[in-house]
Amino acid sequence: MSKIAIDAGLVLAPPAEYGAAWSNEIVEGVVLIDGEIIEAVGRGLTIPKSARHIDARDKICVPGFIDLHVHGAGGCDLMDATPEALATVSRTLLRHGTTSFYPTTVTASTDATMIALERLGVWIGGAPASIAHDGAQPLGIHMEGPFISHKRIGVHPPNHILPPSGAMFDRFLEAAGEALRILTIAPETQGAGEVIDAAMENGVRVALGHTDATFEQAQRAIERGVRHAVHTFNAMRPFNHRDPGVIAAVLLDERVMAELIADNIHVDPVAIRLLVKAKGPEGIILVSDGVSPTGMPEGSGYRLGEMQVTVQGGAVRNREGVLAGSVLTLDRAIRNMREVTSLPLRELVRMASWNPARLMHLTHKKGVLAPGADADMVLLTQDLEIAQVYARGRAVL
Repeated sequence: MSKIAIDAGLVLAPPAEYGAAWSNEIVEGVVLIDGEIIEAVGRGLTIPKSARHIDARDKICVPGFIDLHVHGAGGCDLMDATPEALATVSRTLLRHGTTSFYPTTVTASTDATMIALERLGVWIGGAPASIAHDGAQPLGIHMEGPFISHKRIGVHPPNHILPPSGAMFDRFLEAAGEALRILTIAPETQGAGEVIDAAMENGVRVALGHTDATFEQAQRAIERGVRHAVHTFNAMRPFNHRDPGVIAAVLLDERVMAELIADNIHVDPVAIRLLVKAKGPEGIILVSDGVSPTGMPEGSGYRLGEMQVTVQGGAVRNREGVLAGSVLTLDRAIRNMREVTSLPLRELVRMASWNPARLMHLTHKKGVLAPGADADMVLLTQDLEIAQVYARGRAVL
């Protein structure tokens, strides 16, 4: 693959952790790509004559988005984990600027969970060789359930919820073939401590989610090493001034990154502003919690795991009317956050790129425009609409 030079009106430079301020926006910057890797970023770069020049001086160049929480898209559910479903979800996400993602399971029967983990593990284990450049790259499996609270199930089927067990976790880990990267758990449930320890010993990040934990129970989990809260505010013990609960623990502890579904349906704009005030943009990760109807027309006939879901007015619900994931994409999440908050663009983008990469210890290659990183990037219009997406150096749209 030949070199590509993207001449952009604005390039968002690496954040402070790279030795340069995140506010260092490069006006009239150039990103030089060599194959699948970024070779150089800056102003006044010497562009090789052999490089293909892309004039994007009316565009904003930002890192590709990373979604930690995706159940499906394009009419396909990731619990099926068929080659067709996986390819469809991957392509759908990429068109919206998500260049990497974590396929997420939902609570189901043990047999169905094992099959999904095995298929996802094989798929991820073959990446990127088995994945075309027209799809987002799967980086690992996120297990949402079955070790969750019966009191905060959301739409997860209660008959398939299991008490945390080291033996069962080992079975899941083996089925995933070392592709398991995130485990959502209710830390207050009996046996959760053993599973948290086992997960972390095996390189699996543990997240608080679907939990009825008190403030003290959440604190103990954080001290144990939990650093991630799943769809903050949703499926959590509500905040009360005499019972602050898990939400207060997440808001107060700087070590914890808070997922946010910024579709203005799951979380009221006022609560979003409160989260930004408490955590700052460095403590928030935008996620979609996207399900199969993402990118599809509204209506019925869609699935989330074993349940039927319907989309109406932008909201996905099960037959009982309970919210069942979303049809949000990360590009729209960034636009929504611009409308709800006063954050500058660089902070909006970091919540969908650098922050998830930092949580998952991937900033050497993902979530950043820097030499040596993967050439995953998005060109945005001034209205923050997608103009072009580059997946490992290749234009998609």
